[in-house]
Amino acid sequence: MTTVTVQIPDGWPATEEPARAVQDELRARVVLDEPGPPPGTGRVTGVDVAYDDERDIVAAAAVVLDAATLAVVAEATAVGRISFPYVPGLLAFREIPTVLAALEALPCAPGMVVCDGYGLAHPRRFGLASHLGVLTGLPTIGVAKNPFTFTYDDPGAPRGSTSPLLAGAEEVGRAVRTRDAVKPVFVSVGHRASLDNACAHTLALAPAYRLPETTRRADALCRAALRAATTYSA
Repeated sequence: MTTVTVQIPDGWPATEEPARAVQDELRARVVLDEPGPPPGTGRVTGVDVAYDDERDIVAAAAVVLDAATLAVVAEATAVGRISFPYVPGLLAFREIPTVLAALEALPCAPGMVVCDGYGLAHPRRFGLASHLGVLTGLPTIGVAKNPFTFTYDDPGAPRGSTSPLLAGAEEVGRAVRTRDAVKPVFVSVGHRASLDNACAHTLALAPAYRLPETTRRADALCRAALRAATTYSA
């Protein structure tokens, strides 16, 4: 496995106003009229991050799975300084540099990327999955653990049940039941994928647990990378 050290890019936004300007510029480049790759084919990659705010360290992981078998194909981690303060709605600016570095360190193409977070289900319709998709050109989706600021009716109890995730009358994603009678996850499009396809991918990636295997594996790997980095820096 490859681990890389990341520097904050020159010109990276450091405050809210320029970050929101970047969001506005990049949001216009989101592609919403492509279905994305079929579930269970090719490769699919999970990305996730972990922080140690006291030490100003963030670790990102990218884990590539065979979409048919969910076997690990490749993995990479990246460690760097936290690149932006904590501001709800702008969390991508804390995560993008290290996530990009982890993706770039992979020895193979990632295929579809699954983010532990949001795409269009975001107050400015441009969450991490959309931001990452526009910057990389890859198809991306967001699978989140909670509905953020949006509303939904509880889906039916059986696995595979869904209900719209709503901002007023606008459907920004779906609540998807990945296990019978267990709290749903919240799926939204990032870039170059349809919502139907994003939900199908989520179910294909979650055969046994509430969260997709992409998220479970990337979460464990970035936490391990953070522990290693903070132990070394202590």
